[in-house]
Amino acid sequence: MTGRRLLVHAIFLTIAPVIVAWFGLSVAAAILLVLLLLLWRWLVVLSGLMAPAKAPAVVLSTIAASHFVEKVRWCMDRLGLEYVEQPAGGALGVFFLGRTVPQLKLRTGAVQSTIGNSAEILRYLWGRYAFEDRDRAAFLEPTAERLALEERLDRYGVNLQVWVYYHLLDDRELTLHAWGAGDGATPRWQRLALKALFPLLRVLIRRAFRISEARYVKAVENIENLLAEAEEKLAGGGRCLLGAGEPDFTDLQFAAMSGLWLMPPEYGGGKADAVRIEKEAAPAAMRADIDRWSGAYPAAVSHVATLYREHRMTT
Repeated sequence: MTGRRLLVHAIFLTIAPVIVAWFGLSVAAAILLVLLLLLWRWLVVLSGLMAPAKAPAVVLSTIAASHFVEKVRWCMDRLGLEYVEQPAGGALGVFFLGRTVPQLKLRTGAVQSTIGNSAEILRYLWGRYAFEDRDRAAFLEPTAERLALEERLDRYGVNLQVWVYYHLLDDRELTLHAWGAGDGATPRWQRLALKALFPLLRVLIRRAFRISEARYVKAVENIENLLAEAEEKLAGGGRCLLGAGEPDFTDLQFAAMSGLWLMPPEYGGGKADAVRIEKEAAPAAMRADIDRWSGAYPAAVSHVATLYREHRMTT
């Protein structure tokens, strides 16, 4: 409730100059209006401290198809955490609210904390839950070797974003589908906004990711270099990217990133089914890339499939 009141306050604050001009208010009346708005703002904040709104303790803000979201979502599911997922529509958040996903929101009494970026969220999860059960959280331990690989896998994820948008942006319906415009879990007003603002969002995406033929070629080169390295590590039948033992968060991350193009049935743990793009529906050039990678890197593909089949809990 407090959030809604603050939103209403922000709207009135924005239109306050219009009110002053429309009604020809005096300077004294305008000052009084500003003071009333400031009083309202203070009362809203005070009400949030005295009677905090009831809200889930842990909320994960997401875009259903995001591979960076899947990286965090999978780790939280493996920890067995109870949380509420708050899906948003495609690129609306980043371009109109300056808010990227994933974001982890934590409520303790009247205090709400927000952590952004997948790497920072995983560091929080390790610090928070290793204290309670170190064995359960062991796969999240941030060793130097794991952190170095995570950084490279994050770049792999960014290159895959370029690859996806290069292939999809010219297809309005497929892009809207991937953004959740047809997903009932996406707020209705956001679904409508995605459709209405699609031409503008497409331009913004092209500029933000510098989508071009040259950029696509470079992204594919980087993707294939990473896949070739993973193939070399896994070709001997290894269970992990970093050697023996049980898969850690870097293996889950590699699977989550690669799941963007492999789209295994378990992708998203049941929370991305409505935004799936099956291979048969993808553009021909996109299918050609997928077929080439699937044929060239069988051990890496098998590793991803095994991780999803054996370690991805569905809801």
